[in-house]
Amino acid sequence: MKMIDIRRLLRALAAKRPVFQSEADFQHALAWEIHLQHPTHSVRLEFKPPQLDKRVYLDIWAVDKSTILAIELKYKTRLLDVRIGQESFHLLDQSAQDLARYDFLRDINRLEQIVFTRSSMGYAVFLTNDSAYWKPPRNSGTVDADFRIHQGRVLTGNLQWGTGASKGTMRSREHTISIKGVYSLNWQDYSKPSKASYGKFRYLLVEVGNQK
Repeated sequence: MKMIDIRRLLRALAAKRPVFQSEADFQHALAWEIHLQHPTHSVRLEFKPPQLDKRVYLDIWAVDKSTILAIELKYKTRLLDVRIGQESFHLLDQSAQDLARYDFLRDINRLEQIVFTRSSMGYAVFLTNDSAYWKPPRNSGTVDADFRIHQGRVLTGNLQWGTGASKGTMRSREHTISIKGVYSLNWQDYSKPSKASYGKFRYLLVEVGNQK
């Protein structure tokens, strides 16, 4: 099976689009890059595979005669003002890193549900200029310790909130996340559109294959 090289796509995209206005902007740009480099693929956005809950949609779904590719994306930012060509970017200072980590791991769980039941590949991509995601935590006893996605972590097993997590924090995210595969997390540089604080973007790519 000839697979799409996601890292190659991201390198090509970084040369054209080192920064994005929003997660939706990132989603559309990556989908268009897939279309440009792999014109035989049918690319869909917000696609609902039959394996998932009827309220759940995947960010990108790309299909050709021999390949099914499912992609989930996250784009989280810290405060940054930068101008690229004729376009100005005013990125918000997003917080709630614990919730973002939970949601990313839930993306991986969803991808596993898809690729473990059919011949396909899944990719979870987390793009950010917030170093709190890729740096190891100073305190290992936080309530979101199970959900950390820092450089070098090996991700697997049943992941849940610590005993001190509040009901408000866990609202709509109460369930334990089960990760069946084993993933060594390795962050890569994406772009550096500014010399200011938070001017560097990195990405984490988790490849979810059929490991049955």
